[in-house]
Amino acid sequence: MKKLFAVALGILTAIGGFVDIGDLVTNAVVGSRFGLGLAWVVLVGVVGICVYAQMSGRVAAVSGRATFEIIRERLGPRAGLANLAASFLINLLTVTAEIGGVALALQLATSVDPMWWIPVAAFGVWIVIWRARFDLLENVTGLLGLTLIVFAVALFMLSPDWGSLADQALRPGPPADEPVATYWFYAIALFGAAMTPYEVFFFSSGAIEEKWTEKDLAKSRLNVLVGFPLGGLLSIAIAGCAAVVLLPASIDVTSLSQVVLPVAEAGGKVALSFAIVGILAATFGAALETTLSSGYTLAQYFGWSWGKFRRPARAARFHLAMIVCILVAVAILATGVDPILVTEYSVVFSAVALPLTYLPILIIANDREYMGDKVNGRGMNLVGTIYLVIILVAATAAIPLLIVTGAGA
Repeated sequence: MKKLFAVALGILTAIGGFVDIGDLVTNAVVGSRFGLGLAWVVLVGVVGICVYAQMSGRVAAVSGRATFEIIRERLGPRAGLANLAASFLINLLTVTAEIGGVALALQLATSVDPMWWIPVAAFGVWIVIWRARFDLLENVTGLLGLTLIVFAVALFMLSPDWGSLADQALRPGPPADEPVATYWFYAIALFGAAMTPYEVFFFSSGAIEEKWTEKDLAKSRLNVLVGFPLGGLLSIAIAGCAAVVLLPASIDVTSLSQVVLPVAEAGGKVALSFAIVGILAATFGAALETTLSSGYTLAQYFGWSWGKFRRPARAARFHLAMIVCILVAVAILATGVDPILVTEYSVVFSAVALPLTYLPILIIANDREYMGDKVNGRGMNLVGTIYLVIILVAATAAIPLLIVTGAGA
């Protein structure tokens, strides 16, 4: 039983990061337009986030300090502030998207306009962060999110042409009616959705919350190797369902109701109910993660008292920062902006900001002053360097492709 809950942090991070509102929509859009022609990006993203999180978790466990504490100390206040500004703004955009995603999930369950659900979703995020223990937060939300496995079950129930799906996955490339630039735009969006920086901020800060030490390095690896690949499998299942049902019907995904359409077709109301529970848990878990990550990054950089292991009165600025982030997100959503649109932009800009946090972690993971004999080995450094190149290419190409393709239109 202890081993089951030992991976809960990884499951929550995966469900709330790999399968948040951004991934639900992006994978469904990609599946409905390219089939499984971009499944390779999910695999690249899974390996990348495993490398990133493994280094970050190891740094936290060995040094006893979280990401932004070390970034400021190792790189200096100015470089740290540049990292903080970019990461925090992207994180705030993602908080907005996730709270909007919770409202859309509640609309899916009730048919009530999501504008009515936005304040309810925001209040729910605040009250859980304010009152719930960290272990309760990660266990309940993460495990409920596992009901998204219904997408994988639905894919089998749809009895697809497995040979055709395999051909799409093994022969990647854009269909004849899709521009090459649009294909690569969605490749970067999918990569950004897989490697959003807030996942690692949450994961490393969660290691401090749970008081990990060098003795917990095996637990850290278990979290990474179970949670993130699971999220990747769910992502491919979502894209596969869209490829089987939505692609042949030429249905463009613009709402959550279209995302779950294949599940409803495969398993009826029962399967749809599981999908709604999973989407609500995943988006709510992501809203918790991103809100906490906003507080973590600010508190760690400025040296404030932080953590769920402290009462709110003893970490007042940490909790106040999160409340302000929630209020800003609600204010943005109150303008009537489409949460799906916010989501699409957030995953692209996540790819743009990724080098600012990935590179410092790679540097610190090789610094014996912090890590002692737990620095990266040659194999990890080789893979880490390859991913640094991939991340830099994606970050450089993201904005030009966003402009050229009109955000994939």
